[in-house]
Amino acid sequence: MTRSLRRLALSTGAAAGLAVGLGFAAAPAIFAQDPPQVPGAPDPARVTAGTYAADPLHSLVEFEVSHFGFNEYFGIFGDVSGTLELDPDNLEGAKVDVTIPIASVTTANAQLTDHLLRAGKDGASPDFFGPDPAAARFVSTGIAVDEMTAEITGNLTINGITRPVTLEAEFVGAGVNPYNNKETVGFEAETTILRSEFGVNYGIPLVSDEVELEISVAFERQE
Repeated sequence: MTRSLRRLALSTGAAAGLAVGLGFAAAPAIFAQDPPQVPGAPDPARVTAGTYAADPLHSLVEFEVSHFGFNEYFGIFGDVSGTLELDPDNLEGAKVDVTIPIASVTTANAQLTDHLLRAGKDGASPDFFGPDPAAARFVSTGIAVDEMTAEITGNLTINGITRPVTLEAEFVGAGVNPYNNKETVGFEAETTILRSEFGVNYGIPLVSDEVELEISVAFERQE
């Protein structure tokens, strides 16, 4: 018998013995509980008009690059902030203004994270962002909506350089956050940029110029 099967048998036997010993006294209370309800749902009828603020605890941007053509490597930016002006009766008039602090970049390896934020040698430009990088910012210029998805055009600024980009966005869910009672809407989006267009040229083409961005943002309605 494998270790996992032995553990399963032991845990199952112990649970059975405990249940018999207690005479199933606790069972009615346990099984009578209703399962928890997920507060968010992909229902546009739940969305109300107003100004929303990004929830920095639950919003992030993932970047992904090809490393030497061997595999895809990724990291994330957290602490996203910004606003969303939204009216369900005029979705094309929605406006998004989001800021991503580059200094919050995180990877699975401390050495790589340090390299991304390292100063250049002997006064040279840094390989990537440097030790005190300006935050990135996306400001929408237009939105085309198709039921649960949208194309969001706008200007992305990284390293002080601004370029137009288009986000392919999807409405994920809306509802009331049970912890703070704020109306919340969530979206996911993706786009691909060329980092060389933003002055980040180190390692190209061994490390891909193309960077895939995956964005997940929760917005909370402000009173």
